[in-house]
Amino acid sequence: MTEDARPALRAELTYLDPRTTHGRQFIAPGARVATELTEKRPVDIRDGRPVRDSFALDVQGFALVDHRSAVPDFTDPVQLEQVYVAEVCRFVQEQLGADQVLSRGWELRRSVAPAEHGAQPPAAGVHVDYAPGHIPGMVARAHARHFPDGPDFRRAVVTSTWRVFSPPPQDWPLALCESRTIAPDDGAPITTYFVDELPADPFGPVDHLKPVGSSWKVRHDPAHEWWWFPAMTRDEVLLIKLGDTGRGGAWAAPHTAFPDPAAQGAVPRHSIELRTFAYFH
Repeated sequence: MTEDARPALRAELTYLDPRTTHGRQFIAPGARVATELTEKRPVDIRDGRPVRDSFALDVQGFALVDHRSAVPDFTDPVQLEQVYVAEVCRFVQEQLGADQVLSRGWELRRSVAPAEHGAQPPAAGVHVDYAPGHIPGMVARAHARHFPDGPDFRRAVVTSTWRVFSPPPQDWPLALCESRTIAPDDGAPITTYFVDELPADPFGPVDHLKPVGSSWKVRHDPAHEWWWFPAMTRDEVLLIKLGDTGRGGAWAAPHTAFPDPAAQGAVPRHSIELRTFAYFH
């Protein structure tokens, strides 16, 4: 990677505390609670804009790509379902060269008043959306449901297309960790439950709940290398790898929202992410 002469941003990121023994998170409309312990760690986050062409999905695990959407209002679920889902699936198929792409749904995030428009707060913890052990079964089950007549796939890549649609600068931008600097034992799975209301005791029984998946929370390691792309606009997206059944190359890029300590006069960040499964025959 070509070095950037500009100084890195120094910011605190929220990592998984190694003392964590329970791994659960509960997500309700506009709210979330988790049982894992966390710790703040100061890290250097380098500006990726001067070297944006150096990033590749299969090397670092993420890339900044220009992409203009035909959607005028990203808070309108009708426009998202009728226009944006197909738009992003085409985009991912073109970027990856995949044979088939499935949408896994979109999610809005808002740094202030997150419950508006059914949004969630920024995801302020170093994570990958899906735990590595969850990926093979998840993509196989989805393929069997949507493409029951085949053909079988030889590889599946899980991605998130992340777009901010509030004007720059962002108060809670996104930091991304190079996949090459992550060790297999740097993280732990966290089981996710969708609920109507947050439980009074998140450590209590969960036998009556059905888990919807597992994310992967990351413990601190000084070897991690972090990047960000300041002042993103609605006409560009971050394509982030969340999983890959293939061998070799980046498997996923941990990431996290963080409060920019230098942002002045920032409008509250409003963003949309759309996850996809891309299949290769």
